[in-house]
Amino acid sequence: MPDLPTDTLTAAAAPSATPALPRVDFLYLSEPDMIRAGVTDMPACVDAMEEMFHLLHHGDYRMAGGNNNQHGAVIVFPEDSPFPAMPKPTTDRRFMAMPAYLGGRFGTAGMKWYGSNVANRDKGLPRSILTFVLNDADTGAPLAYMSANLLSAYRTGAIPGVGARHLARPDSRVVGIVGPGVMARTSLEAFMATCPAIDTVKIKGRGETNLAAFRTWAEARFPQLSVRVVATDEEVVRESDIATFCASVPTGDPARYPTVRREWVSPGTFLSMPAPCSIDAGMEAPDIRKVLDFTGLYEAYREELPRPMHRIIPAVGVRWFDLVDEGRVAATSLEDLSAIVAGAAPGRRDADEIIMLSIGGMAVEDVAWGTHVYRRALAQGIGTRLTLWDEPVLR
Repeated sequence: MPDLPTDTLTAAAAPSATPALPRVDFLYLSEPDMIRAGVTDMPACVDAMEEMFHLLHHGDYRMAGGNNNQHGAVIVFPEDSPFPAMPKPTTDRRFMAMPAYLGGRFGTAGMKWYGSNVANRDKGLPRSILTFVLNDADTGAPLAYMSANLLSAYRTGAIPGVGARHLARPDSRVVGIVGPGVMARTSLEAFMATCPAIDTVKIKGRGETNLAAFRTWAEARFPQLSVRVVATDEEVVRESDIATFCASVPTGDPARYPTVRREWVSPGTFLSMPAPCSIDAGMEAPDIRKVLDFTGLYEAYREELPRPMHRIIPAVGVRWFDLVDEGRVAATSLEDLSAIVAGAAPGRRDADEIIMLSIGGMAVEDVAWGTHVYRRALAQGIGTRLTLWDEPVLR
């Protein structure tokens, strides 16, 4: 069994007729440990996500639910509760578990667990606080317990990079971004890893402090870039080779989601959408290629959610499925990034195609990148070894 700690014994190796169950150790990886083990290595993360998409296309994976494609399980709080200590359903207030198994060379299972509260920012904390547990796929024993804010941020940003590798023009130079937060930073890192000709970034945001912080970070991280602040979503999209919406907004009212309008979009643009997004009627046209990161995720939403789904799940791919239900978009026109990565469907076909990618986020991404970082940590002696038991009380 790969990746079990070297001091773990198998039952078959024990000498007694009634063998003792093996000692179980696991690796604890703090955020500084994760950084030392390469969690911020974006080029490697993009490659790991590309490998994950191959496995998705061929079916060597499992996620939650009877359809094996669910995003995760979320605790939803009521508007009114008789229990005063129960959390209120404020924006992005949730607890969620995202389990998955991923095959291939990964061959592991894992689960990201997080709590999220937008009010955390008033306490100097990130909105979401995430951890990840990685398990041996044979015994179920924990291999690692790790800090996961960076793990999640980098795997999220890497998906736009995989999209750009296959769907953006290789000579793309100008990137437009809505929302100067963490998702914008990791998306830009992934675009830079896959489209090295990029030399200009346009950024739009709501607050001067966040815009200044993004600009300072981008100019230090990529000195070759010209970074300029723009005032509108239209300026972000117009004359951009790559445009991405990375801003968090409240769900429930699609009229408030950032909207891409056809008149803004130049021939050849690649639109990467990992955050809430909608489209106007012009973007519904069949000449706009509509690519889902993985079709199974959206089909799972379709099984579970009332219509229209877009008011609940703000990904643009969910809007496309609503449009299919309304008879305004053909189901056969929706494409799948995993099929494109696996070579079963074409990537960019010419310089003038307009291609839009919907990114929903999947637990298999955490398992892929978590496994990669864990194995680096193990090889380099990074982290703290903890013992679950020397011998279990219950057998």
